[in-house]
Amino acid sequence: MSLLNPYSLDLEYTRLMMGFLLFDSGPRRLLMIGLGGGSLPKFCHRYLPQTSIDVVEIDPDVIALRDDFHVPPDDARFRVIAADGRNYLQADPDPVDVLLIDAYDGQGMPTALCEQTFFEDCLATLLPDGILVVNLHLESVSYPVCLAHLREVFGTSLFEVIDDDMTNSIVFACNGERFGHTDLRRALRKPENLSKDAWRQLQPTFKLIEATLILR
Repeated sequence: MSLLNPYSLDLEYTRLMMGFLLFDSGPRRLLMIGLGGGSLPKFCHRYLPQTSIDVVEIDPDVIALRDDFHVPPDDARFRVIAADGRNYLQADPDPVDVLLIDAYDGQGMPTALCEQTFFEDCLATLLPDGILVVNLHLESVSYPVCLAHLREVFGTSLFEVIDDDMTNSIVFACNGERFGHTDLRRALRKPENLSKDAWRQLQPTFKLIEATLILR
């Protein structure tokens, strides 16, 4: 986290994960599994004021640091939920427009989240045309396993973007055909409801997503 700007996205993979804005610039409901340092939830809370945000975090020690990392307090449209992400999805939560998965146990995606049934639960949690974004670690043994499960569940409604330092794989999957119908030339213009500051942070990284989709 930048102490000068605690709400900026310093890591490229976090900016890539915000690529869902190219396809849905104004989601009503967003769910995230994995709080970590809170970069993505903070950014969404600040720059997507129309979005209701729930963050599920399993580790109470991580949640205890939320104030140190400037994670906003719970309010009418933002809350941090102490729960196991897998169990939370199995409990049939309200469907969402966007589901972000950024869970890491020191080796990669936690074992409990590397099963096909977990990604089936992710699909079931998405509204029609809803978007799933998953951060995978390329050097982890779980990476090919998770990618194979994602392809099995989402079929062709999926694409992958690798960050510049070849560390993170960001997988975008959709409950529908949104990726094939989006005009990226129009999508790469700043949405009216997004601030100039947020767009300045995101636009260079979004160009990488555009290039990836053109090469599909």
